Amino acid sequence: MKQNIPSLTTDAIGLLKDLIATPSFSSEENDTAELLERWFMNRGIPHQRTVNNVYALNKYFDKSKPTLLLNSHHDTVRPNTAYTRDPFLPTVEDGKLFGLGSNDAGGALVSLIAAFTHFYEREGLSHNLIIVASAEEESSGPNGLNSMLKILPKIDVAIVGEPTLMQLAIAEKGLVVFDAEVKGTPSHAAHPNADNSIYNCIDVLKWFREFRFAKVSEVLGEVKLTVTQINGGSQHNVVPAGVNLVIDVRVNDRYTNREVADILQENAPCNVQPRSLHLNSSSIPREHPLVQSGIALGRETYGSPTLSDQAALSCPSLKLGPGDSKRSHSADEFIWISEIEEGIALYIDILNGFLLTKSA
Repeated sequence: MKQNIPSLTTDAIGLLKDLIATPSFSSEENDTAELLERWFMNRGIPHQRTVNNVYALNKYFDKSKPTLLLNSHHDTVRPNTAYTRDPFLPTVEDGKLFGLGSNDAGGALVSLIAAFTHFYEREGLSHNLIIVASAEEESSGPNGLNSMLKILPKIDVAIVGEPTLMQLAIAEKGLVVFDAEVKGTPSHAAHPNADNSIYNCIDVLKWFREFRFAKVSEVLGEVKLTVTQINGGSQHNVVPAGVNLVIDVRVNDRYTNREVADILQENAPCNVQPRSLHLNSSSIPREHPLVQSGIALGRETYGSPTLSDQAALSCPSLKLGPGDSKRSHSADEFIWISEIEEGIALYIDILNGFLLTKSA
């Protein structure tokens, strides 16, 4: 079923409204997966589903060609308490489409699906196309894009759809979350104690606030370390034996996650343990033909501080999509209708410049 771009755009916006109206918290995406399957079924596009990941290959998939992955996610976070609107009621006002997941990352998802549909029957492309509407991105769960890589054909390059104002995020910081413990001597609050674990936190927190990693990335800047949680004590009259901290570290492309963990474990004034080391930074060379196709259309390159499903990929990957990352996880989330219209058109134009170039 071949559609012109205006018709595809109208249908994609309709799909986004349906997705907004259908709760899809991480690991609870069954109903939105069914909506996505219906899109492909209605257009005669063969597709498959693994848990709540829905994927399809272009009609003329050729194993001798390299493969471009188009990916975005259909799970959402839970709505925060500051919402003044029904998060599951898709509403258009003054050109804005309101609803949970509209910006992160429903707009990018439906735009990529529209672009894939546009190219599905095209012959003579330089690359195969795979579209994956993935689950569990928000929770970095075990049944998301990471679980699909052993099922899919080899991926050579990827576009990951996230809100970037349709600018080209050519690098993305990795993430390591650390648990730390500041120890002391437990005691009754009525007695002297020179080793109070809560007071010991003062110097530890000062160390974390002032510590800097030496290597600075040209694209991603410094590694950013932030203490985000602190917990200790259970009674007013008891000095606790320890205080627990959680530390969020956004890793640039000058370090591996293992190197960051080693540095902190060797230098921090308390015990620190990483929860996981698998969410590494990712990038694509500015000279890559996919990036150059976007640059030729007036798009700018930058480094993204936020994490996405790029962390699951080992191939060069570009983060690109309609919407604004600053709206993600906010109350009364929205995306401009014009951003989706622009996103679909720009995805198609970038892919035209890349997929129709024999040297790509």
